[in-house]
Amino acid sequence: MAAMNVIDLHCDALLKLWERNGEISFADSAELDVNKERLLQGGVKVQCFAIYTNADMKAEHRFQAALDQIHYFYKDVLGNNPQMKQIREWSDFDRLEDGQVGAMLTLEGVEPIGSDLKKLHILYQLGVRAVGLTWNNANLAADGVLEPRNAGLTTFGKEIIQFHNEHKILTDVSHLSETSFWETLEIAKYPIASHSNAKAVCSNPRNLTDEQAKAMFAKGANVHVVYCPMFVKEEGEATIADMIRHIDHFCALGGVRHIGLGSDFDGITNKVVGLEHAGTTQNLINELLKHYSEEEVRGFAGENFLRNRPV
Repeated sequence: MAAMNVIDLHCDALLKLWERNGEISFADSAELDVNKERLLQGGVKVQCFAIYTNADMKAEHRFQAALDQIHYFYKDVLGNNPQMKQIREWSDFDRLEDGQVGAMLTLEGVEPIGSDLKKLHILYQLGVRAVGLTWNNANLAADGVLEPRNAGLTTFGKEIIQFHNEHKILTDVSHLSETSFWETLEIAKYPIASHSNAKAVCSNPRNLTDEQAKAMFAKGANVHVVYCPMFVKEEGEATIADMIRHIDHFCALGGVRHIGLGSDFDGITNKVVGLEHAGTTQNLINELLKHYSEEEVRGFAGENFLRNRPV
């Protein structure tokens, strides 16, 4: 069977390119879990590239760091690789030709925009199409999942989500505190979890409770399972079988048509055995085919996302 086309909602390759000042090749550098060669090898048809600024970075440097990462997206991911095609419109997914790989910008935490919504508009103009309000900490928009007070959205956070709704930008709930999550789900037209697993299977605070997952599915929103071992299994080596336990659990909650993939490659150091980089993606697909129908696995691989994307 030919490789099944995969849509991966999250990787941090831009962070690595930025940290190395673009001195590594996106085409084939072994330092990158996600490079062009590995995307083609793994049957990844669309890769989302997150813009992320480190938690210890000074506020005044963050927007420039975001712009620098976008620079490497245009120069290194797209510029030297004609097979890579930017996704700017939701219909662009349908225009990808054989041998082409779609690339879409996302933002992991709105820290780079400070309190200035104009900066989010600039990032949108540059191609950002999914935005998580927080990383794990609190910021001017919302509390993240590791903020002990577990507060919700600020007025500014609600304005950001309204901007997303008006521009058909996905609002990513993966790093939100529980209160922020529920407030976001009330007002976001296009919620998504780009890289989150099931808390009932692995109790890491970054994972979603059953109530959260069921609420996402009821709203028609996708949850994209993540390959980060600490979100897959509490102790010991994480395997593809452990990954599938999360998919099984989400399916039991009614999510069979709302599950996707969000690897977190280049943002993780430890790897699930058999899922070491983008080129190994079909190992997960092949294992899923032993447990689910081809139609269901095509859904997990990307068709659920395509069916539930904004129109």
